[in-house]
Amino acid sequence: MTAKFRVFATCDIGESIELLRKRGYDVEVYPNPEAPPKSLIIEKVKSGVDGLITTLRDKIDAEIFEAGKGHLKVVAQIAVGFDNINRADANRYKIPFTHTADVLTEATAEFAFFMLGVLARKMWAAEHLTRNNQWGYWHPYLPFLGDEVTGKTMAVIGTGRIGLAMIKKCTGFDMNILCYDPVYQNHEYVKAIQEMKDLRHARGISRERAWIKYTSFEEAIGPADFVSVHVPLLLEGESSTPTHHLFNERTLRMMKPTAYLVNNSRGPVVDEAALAKALRENWIAGAALDVYEEEPLPPDSPLRDPAIEDRCRLYPHFASAGRITRLSTDPNKGMAGRCAQGLIDVLEGNYGGDITKMPYVVNKEAFGKA
Repeated sequence: MTAKFRVFATCDIGESIELLRKRGYDVEVYPNPEAPPKSLIIEKVKSGVDGLITTLRDKIDAEIFEAGKGHLKVVAQIAVGFDNINRADANRYKIPFTHTADVLTEATAEFAFFMLGVLARKMWAAEHLTRNNQWGYWHPYLPFLGDEVTGKTMAVIGTGRIGLAMIKKCTGFDMNILCYDPVYQNHEYVKAIQEMKDLRHARGISRERAWIKYTSFEEAIGPADFVSVHVPLLLEGESSTPTHHLFNERTLRMMKPTAYLVNNSRGPVVDEAALAKALRENWIAGAALDVYEEEPLPPDSPLRDPAIEDRCRLYPHFASAGRITRLSTDPNKGMAGRCAQGLIDVLEGNYGGDITKMPYVVNKEAFGKA
């Protein structure tokens, strides 16, 4: 019979909680939709839990690990990102932490594309026109026009899993694609996409021959009609190619005044004050964001300026919020399933108890041979 483990979850991850209980786990779930205070997490960890299920909202650092000294065995995060978890502290206390990469790739990419469409075709403004009973006529270009997506040029900044999925979606809209990634360049994938574009044109599916290529950052954002951001957050000193405030006054001015920026990667990749200024002064045509420098988005954020609301779409870190992606108990399909499986792998000693072989553990470096 499976050994009984105590687990505290800082949020409800759905049916996967019941599956853990059926395995004999004693699982306590924080019942409210907002994040629990850190003091409560410390209290629960001190009480002797073996596992902790967390979200990006929970600050997990030495305070937490010290509280769990001697009994906390794993932190299982229901997210791809883990900026909230202090990796150095986790390694020092020898606590593995897991995440839920891969399963939200397609959902995140499609949400970026949907944000782009809503922004470019002015769907928010159009709906407000209808709801406010201001739609009393039809005119070829008044009160406003949106911009088509089909056949335009997209700059995909970052070609990891989500960036490649975005490229695939852009291909269906016959977009020309400029790719930039200083670290990971998948030339075979790009070659296959070009072959697909050529075939679509040769068979008469696409009227014009579209193209895709890798280029520099400046050469990507300069001519693009749309810029979609899919990079990790890398601070100065962490990398030779930091991404913190990658989009700032200087780089936003490089974009065309008719271009749109979409970001659902990491909030601090965009300097929000600079972006608000760019929108107010019409350096670019619009922006759509699902992530922010501070979350929740503060009431006094410059992005809330009513003067730019028609060109600035704001969403609540919602890109992975698809039913299957968030809640499926299948670790190959759902974040919840993968979160639970990461917890199970560590607590039940799967993979022969070798943490370095557990697929969802992030900080494997702390458990290799000395």
